Amino acid sequence: MIKYDYIILGAGASGLMLAYRMAKDPFFDDKSILVIDKTKDKGNDRTWCFWQKGIGEWDAIVTKTWSKIFFGSKVFSKGIDILPYQYNMIRSQDFYKSLWEFINTKSNITFTENTVDNFETKNERVYVSTTNGSYVASKLFNSIPNPSVYEAQKTYPVLQQHFVGWFVTTNNDSFDDSVATFMDFAVPQNGNTRFMYVLPINKQNALFEYTLFSKEFLQLSEYEAAIKAYLVDKNITDYKISEVEKGAIPMTSYKFYQKNSKHILNIGTAGGWTKASTGYTFSNTTKKTKALVNFLKHNNDLTKFYKTSKFWFYDLIFLDVLAHHNEEGAAIFASMFRKANVKTIFKFLDEESTLIEDLKIILAVPNKRFIQAFFKRLF
Repeated sequence: MIKYDYIILGAGASGLMLAYRMAKDPFFDDKSILVIDKTKDKGNDRTWCFWQKGIGEWDAIVTKTWSKIFFGSKVFSKGIDILPYQYNMIRSQDFYKSLWEFINTKSNITFTENTVDNFETKNERVYVSTTNGSYVASKLFNSIPNPSVYEAQKTYPVLQQHFVGWFVTTNNDSFDDSVATFMDFAVPQNGNTRFMYVLPINKQNALFEYTLFSKEFLQLSEYEAAIKAYLVDKNITDYKISEVEKGAIPMTSYKFYQKNSKHILNIGTAGGWTKASTGYTFSNTTKKTKALVNFLKHNNDLTKFYKTSKFWFYDLIFLDVLAHHNEEGAAIFASMFRKANVKTIFKFLDEESTLIEDLKIILAVPNKRFIQAFFKRLF
């Protein structure tokens, strides 16, 4: 059994990004690193979006950038200039290809195509069992989610950001590709928080994604019917569907870090790196993986990596409200985008806002439900 310094389980966004950062840092050149995933060539299985100011780390692989977004609802709709921010889209195939090209130049990093059965700590080492053998490491980073961990508990609500998206192609110029539809709640809510998310790549190609923040999933036909109806409403009837993507991202303030140990760290969605109130993960993963490689140079105990934050509590209160009053989600977001500056919203969601900026967001949402949820948690 070969012993590695580090094993990374999963080669999605977080696992691959961590391996990439290790490959770029000379500190890890003499460390043996193993990446395990059941599939290496994942193709375009994901579309990641994030906002940023100025020059960014991933600019070379960004598919499309927008400096204006649209927010829509029954009570408030507006096109919003977000400069100096830009909203960026990355297709996962470009991300995987770029990072693997660099990782593959490092002889100390190995990949094996395997399905992980189990992992556990014994005698200060971590043992990993797969369908094709076992491995051992000093430290393990796990990005493979285990929903049973958070679905079994009742302390923290668990919603899903679940969606179906169609990449639509038209023969004529049908889309304004200078504006990304961030959230359009003008679709029927049917007792949930539902919106359409539209990313026009050019004037003839766009991603239309029907998204819900709710506990229960829909039948596939319901997502598809909603996208069809939205396209008809936008007078888009002559189109082809070039790609389909679907997924579900857990939205919960469950304390994932409690499952970490001295030698095992859960990362990505499995580690609670998804922003609980929005489902955004990519930007947070970029920050966390940077922080993690620096942490590893000076620390041996992985339980010390997690730091508590006021934003965890903000997300918890928001999810408490959304879990118990899911039909009010559109009104909550509409109030926020109507009353607060979008740049303050972005800073808040990036967990970079000051207390004064936090207060501006708090005052921008209907406060009755949030006050109720706050005191329920407090007592």
